[in-house]
Amino acid sequence: MKMKYVIIIILFVSQTLFAQKINSEDKKTLKTLKANIGFLADDKLEGRRTGTIGEKLAYQFIENEFKKAGITTFLNNNYIQEFEVKNEKSEKKRIGHNVVGFINNNAVQTIILGAHYDHLGYGEDHNSLYADTIPQIHNGADDNASGTAALIEMAKWLKKTSYKKYNYLLVSFSGEELGLFGSKYFADNAGIDFKNINYMINMDMIGRLNDSTHGLTIGGYGTSPTWGKLIKKEDTNFKINIDSSGSGPSDHTSFYKKDVPVLFFFTGSHSDYHKPTDDADKINYKGELQIIKYIQNIIAQTNDMDKLAFTKTREVSTGKSKYKTSLGIMPDYTFAGNGVLVDGVSENKPAKKAGLKIGDIVLQLGEHKVIDVQTYMEALNKFNKGETTNVKVLRGKDELILPVTF
Repeated sequence: MKMKYVIIIILFVSQTLFAQKINSEDKKTLKTLKANIGFLADDKLEGRRTGTIGEKLAYQFIENEFKKAGITTFLNNNYIQEFEVKNEKSEKKRIGHNVVGFINNNAVQTIILGAHYDHLGYGEDHNSLYADTIPQIHNGADDNASGTAALIEMAKWLKKTSYKKYNYLLVSFSGEELGLFGSKYFADNAGIDFKNINYMINMDMIGRLNDSTHGLTIGGYGTSPTWGKLIKKEDTNFKINIDSSGSGPSDHTSFYKKDVPVLFFFTGSHSDYHKPTDDADKINYKGELQIIKYIQNIIAQTNDMDKLAFTKTREVSTGKSKYKTSLGIMPDYTFAGNGVLVDGVSENKPAKKAGLKIGDIVLQLGEHKVIDVQTYMEALNKFNKGETTNVKVLRGKDELILPVTF
């Protein structure tokens, strides 16, 4: 009996020490996340707009973090990949910069982890939802200093793990806010044989996990049958919203188009989206740490698997100037109900002039019913600039019909 109690005590002590070790590591990671997001979202970087001094300060910081973690170069002994932002109205040449790191395990297959680090600057590219006329810095703590900081943590973790079945490419993209320029360029110009890419994980806006609902959207669920085995809607830590599509308004789209299975992690839009108020003090750091651990668990499980099969999914717009008209709303991509939930309304756009408000649910544009974001995008493409129609919205319990001119 005494021996039994001794064993119990030993197990208790070892488990306690293990818990303390985990807690200690968590505290260290949380401290680093706060420091890194704090730096990237500082006013000194002036919103990390592509092609600016602020972008340079950001990519130099990310490059230095890769170096400290022991992450090597991938492209011609250089961490930085330059690309030109084309098709802009401005005639001035504009250069963006991706940051690319590599963990070479001498494997045939490679896994790509990515997050964009650019943001809106002072809103010069007219993609801000800020209403005032006085220019302010858009720090983009959630969008996407949060994903960038997570990518740095993933780089350090992967360098230390025993997962050697695959190589790992870690890419911090610029030009995302302008139309996925950085990820498109990387996908087309990195000299990669995509037959040897296992999958790609994209982390974009993962810093606002809601403490009451724990809402986490995981896109790309339908791009491989394996994801259905690893990702369950019922989870003890999160309220998971599954999106099957491999395309959408972020960088994973550039890899899905290369027939690569993808996953897109996103904690949802919010009232600070594309506004100067998206600051570091609003990040849910413990929630972000939970998401990082969730992604680490997926990588750990796939380390024991062969290359994932790829499957095509329905197409979703990247939201980057593809359509003839724009209503001027920011949809809530985590909304699982019928219609499109309005999470932001741009100043001087058709929606604002028509009287749409945050919290409205768009149910119909003209004769076209809106079931979700995809059908909303399809409906927009039915109209031309200058054309007038009606938009049906649900506001509280009331259905309203509002005239709108595109």
